Amino acid sequence: MLRKIALSAATALALSAGGAMAAGESHVEDVAFPFEGPFGKFDEDQLKRGLKVYTEVCSACHGLRYVPLRTLGDEGGPHFSDAEVRAYAELYEVFDPEIDDYRPAKPTDHFPMSGDPNAPDLSLMAKARAGFHGPAGTGINQLFKGMGGPEYIHSLLTGYTGEEKFEAGTVFYENTAFPGGWIAMAPPLYEEGVEFDDGSPNSIEAMSEDVSAFLMWTAEPKMMARKQAGFVGVLMLTVLSVLLYLTNKRLWAPHKGKHES
Repeated sequence: MLRKIALSAATALALSAGGAMAAGESHVEDVAFPFEGPFGKFDEDQLKRGLKVYTEVCSACHGLRYVPLRTLGDEGGPHFSDAEVRAYAELYEVFDPEIDDYRPAKPTDHFPMSGDPNAPDLSLMAKARAGFHGPAGTGINQLFKGMGGPEYIHSLLTGYTGEEKFEAGTVFYENTAFPGGWIAMAPPLYEEGVEFDDGSPNSIEAMSEDVSAFLMWTAEPKMMARKQAGFVGVLMLTVLSVLLYLTNKRLWAPHKGKHES
C-alpha cells in the first residue's frame, strides 16, 4: 500500500507527459484489442479483470471521478448485477455534506477522486493519449491503427527494461514507451500480482492489456451504442441511396428514350 502511494507523483509524470517531455523516440506496441474496428466490442470478462487491476493497484493513487459507480452494471461494460454494483461501491467511502461525515459509497456516487493531488485522474486518460502519430507528427498512422491511447498505457506498463539510474536525487527507470526513455515511476505491475477469479493469465502483459481496456471503457462507455447507431445510419443511407437511384432512373427513362429517337 505504501509503495503504491509513493508512486503517485511519478505516475503523474508518466501519464500526463503525452510526448511533451524530453526528446527521443518512444515505442508503442499495437495491440489487437477486441473493441477496435467498426464491429468490435468490449469483452465483458476483460473489463472485469481490468477493474480488479485498477482496484488493487491503481486506485491507491488514481481516481475515476467522472465515472458513476452505477455504470458498472450497464450493458456493454463490466455488466455487474445490482448486488455486485452495491457491494463494489461499498469498498469506497465518500464525504456526505448532509451528515457532515464519510459514509460507504452508493451506486449513485462516482468513483473517488485521486487520493494524491499529483496523481492524474484516469477517467479519460485512454482518449487523452495518442500512441500513434506519423511522419513529422502528421498523425497519418492513426488512420490505420486508431489514436492508440490504450496501446500507450499498455506499452508504458510493459516497457520497463530493468535498467535504473540515480539523477538529481531521484531514481529513474528505463522505459521504452515513455518519451525520453526514462521515467520516475517504478514498475507498478508484477508477475502474478493480481489473482483473477476466472483463472485468467495474470502476467504483466495480460494485466496491462486488461487494465488498458478497462480505461478505454471508462473514457468511452457508450462506444458500443455509438457504433451500433453509426451502422444503422450507414445502412439507412445506403438503402435510401439505392431507392433514390432507382426512382431517378424510372422518372428519366421515358425522356431518355425520346431523346435517343
